[in-house]
Amino acid sequence: MASGLALAVYGLLLVPGVVLVWRKPVLALYAWVVGLAAHNAVMAALYGAGVRGGALTAIQAWKEILLAVALARVAVEVLRARRLPFDVHVTDVLAVAFALLVCLYAVIPQDWLGGSADREAVGLALKHDLVPVAAYFLGRSLIVSAAELVRLVWTLIGAAAIVAALGLVDVFFIPISWWRDSAVVDYFHKHLGYDYQGTGGLPENFIYNTGSEDHFLRRLVSVFLGPLASAYMFVVALLLGAALWRRMRLLAALCALVVVVALLFTFSRSSLLALAAGFVVLAFVARRWWPVAVAVATLAVSAAWVHVFPHIAPQGEWTQQDLVQQRNIAKQKPGASGSAGSINEPSIRSHWISLREGVRTVVHHPQGYGLGNAG
Repeated sequence: MASGLALAVYGLLLVPGVVLVWRKPVLALYAWVVGLAAHNAVMAALYGAGVRGGALTAIQAWKEILLAVALARVAVEVLRARRLPFDVHVTDVLAVAFALLVCLYAVIPQDWLGGSADREAVGLALKHDLVPVAAYFLGRSLIVSAAELVRLVWTLIGAAAIVAALGLVDVFFIPISWWRDSAVVDYFHKHLGYDYQGTGGLPENFIYNTGSEDHFLRRLVSVFLGPLASAYMFVVALLLGAALWRRMRLLAALCALVVVVALLFTFSRSSLLALAAGFVVLAFVARRWWPVAVAVATLAVSAAWVHVFPHIAPQGEWTQQDLVQQRNIAKQKPGASGSAGSINEPSIRSHWISLREGVRTVVHHPQGYGLGNAG
């Protein structure tokens, strides 16, 4: 019953969206800015309402459907005009080469490369790798005016500010027990198939583990249901807002302030580094000195925030089951540190190990293991 009703409402919303995107493909960008921000929260809510299996998977595909419609409209216009809407550059050739390589890897037998993925895993990996290429060429094909670009940036900044505000309300006023009892846990575990070991079965990065058995620190997750995704949106919004700051107004500055505060409470150190790097790139492209100063200030704030965050972040308490699990994990990973600046901090160490193993794979097995395989 719930699945049928959800599909009916989905159809009523999707059909007009498809028509609008066909008429004006740039509208797909607005749909993604707003829709992707709410995607995880809405899908988890639908799962909690009883929408399961293929019905929920079909609803999740809205973004790929809009992408396909927008690309189809662009293809029709290319056939009519008999020319591409952009001049071909090296990056375009590399994108096509990558897509062809991905398709080749999809048909190469797994045992040739030492892989073991089944057809479903290969299909998911194929979609995962080709969707960014398709989105890239859609972006290359759309002719966006300066006024349209400003509206897009305003949409992104506004959406980021709403995500930030909701995240700050959540992290300071909604107890972690609400999340443990929500449909988010089952959505991640049973529908998406992730085996998270965080508190109450939540993703591990929902919180920051200081190593104390008394408490942990909350991280801002917001409607993305994850600190990293939220932080990435905040970084993009801040960089685009800075690039067009002369066209922005006081309202945008206030939104940016909320976004900056929220970004800090995601406690995503990699995102803060990416923000600083983005300002350096902006300085190079715009040939201005002030983004360099902002980049330096971002690095200084990041370094200080590592020490400040543990003292002001909202806290949560472990359950007895959490403590048993954490003790078992501690036995498996001796020497782990709860200090955010230590190389032995679990998050930093896991990223470092992943990087090291990735380099080792590239050196010793450069052909990879085929689509659908880790490494």
